[in-house]
Formats: sequence, C-alpha cells, structure tokens
Amino acid sequence: MERLQYVVVLHEGQWKISFRGEHFGPYSTQKDAIRKAVDAAHESGRSGRDAQVLIQGANHQFRTEWTYGHDPYPPKG
Repeated sequence: MERLQYVVVLHEGQWKISFRGEHFGPYSTQKDAIRKAVDAAHESGRSGRDAQVLIQGANHQFRTEWTYGHDPYPPKG
C-alpha cells in the first residue's frame, strides 16, 4: 500500500505543505505547517492509509517528523 507523504517545505520564502505535487498554505511558521501536516496525516491514517510527515531541512535533506501506520525503519537491507 502506498504511504501518503506530507512534506513541510520552505517554498518561495513561505512555509507550505507539499502533498502529491501540490503546495498548500502558506503557514506563518514552520511549527504551524508541521501541526497542519500531522493533522492531515492523522486523518489519512484514521481512514486506513499509512501516512508520514517529512520536513525538508536547510541542507535539502528530509527527516521524518511523524508516522502513522507501519514504519519501515530500519529499511530492509
């Protein structure tokens, strides 16, 4: 099953949530964007879909903030 990913990004100088190729927001702070992303991911999880919130850092690397459902960490190696 596909895991839905909500990604908090700084896009064009504003905090937004990237989901399925679209940007939602802007939010006044990163914390607000994270809160909304977790709420959306939680609702997806309650609907039976695995979901995850990622945050894009200043170095363009992603870190996991929150996961609903099966977390494949550590990944199969």
